[in-house]
Amino acid sequence: MTWEPSLAENRLNVEQEQRAGDPLVEHMLVIDDDIRSILATALAEDRGTGDVTTMATIAPDKIGSARIVCKQTGVLCGSQLVVEVFKLVDPAVKVERWAKEGQTLSKGRTVFTLEGPMGSLLTGERVAVNFLSFLSGIATTTSEHVKAVRHTKVRITDTRKTTPMLRRLEKYAVRVGGGVNHRMGLYDMILIKDNHIDSCGSILKAVEAARNRWGTQYAIEVETRNLEEVQEAILAGVDRIMLDNMDIDTMAEAVRLIDGRVETEASGGISLNTVSFVAETGVDYISIGGLTHSTKWLDFTMLLDKERTEAKNHMTLLGETIPPNGGQ
Repeated sequence: MTWEPSLAENRLNVEQEQRAGDPLVEHMLVIDDDIRSILATALAEDRGTGDVTTMATIAPDKIGSARIVCKQTGVLCGSQLVVEVFKLVDPAVKVERWAKEGQTLSKGRTVFTLEGPMGSLLTGERVAVNFLSFLSGIATTTSEHVKAVRHTKVRITDTRKTTPMLRRLEKYAVRVGGGVNHRMGLYDMILIKDNHIDSCGSILKAVEAARNRWGTQYAIEVETRNLEEVQEAILAGVDRIMLDNMDIDTMAEAVRLIDGRVETEASGGISLNTVSFVAETGVDYISIGGLTHSTKWLDFTMLLDKERTEAKNHMTLLGETIPPNGGQ
């Protein structure tokens, strides 16, 4: 296998991407103990009592060289996790990155090169590629929606319809794809939905109860189902009005009634096929649960560099070493 000539031109030092204030990495994911715990749990789930196939077929001292390749066009997301997974598996594995987080990848693009104990490469492969494929899929889907509405002012946002325990990662992927995050959970914004309204008796009563309890500590958004509720939400003086499951004509009329006095958010069954029509009603935000709950993964694969692996092990037997880039 021949390494791509573009690798040298696109080399990206992993630590360089951590620089504070770098506009290219404003959506950077901080790898902390919570993230490491997620990765360690995933590795433990996959590895169990040991990689029995690798233990049987790969000599403990064999060195491997490989690359991770994108098999389809899409947005790269989760590259930090790949680095961290292999750190957890074996610190002796060297991972080099050849594309920037958030970059659009073409089919066949090499994203990572790896070198280290062959058994460690194989043990970490599936977990690393799974996270990469999963998050890149979310970023790609988000990017498609963002591009579909770029002729308008609207911003694409996510929801709480996320995989349990993976919300932080999924919402990060939305940011990488060009979207913005809605509330992270139940704790950082007041969102008065239909069940709250029905329980309180009206929008005005629900908003009053929220303000009596929290004052101005949290922004308040109210879900509305028709124009009458929109009028009531305007009177309540909330920060954002959600236009939920409205048809295009009703939504456009709601935006006209609100007239810029309050932020607006469209929600409910919006897809890539309809998002531009919704955006053209003049809403400020469009929230789409499908960004996280119905996204197709972006396909990546890890390929062994047979020639380099054989040469590396041959030279090691002779007591010599090959530099990571073949001495070039």
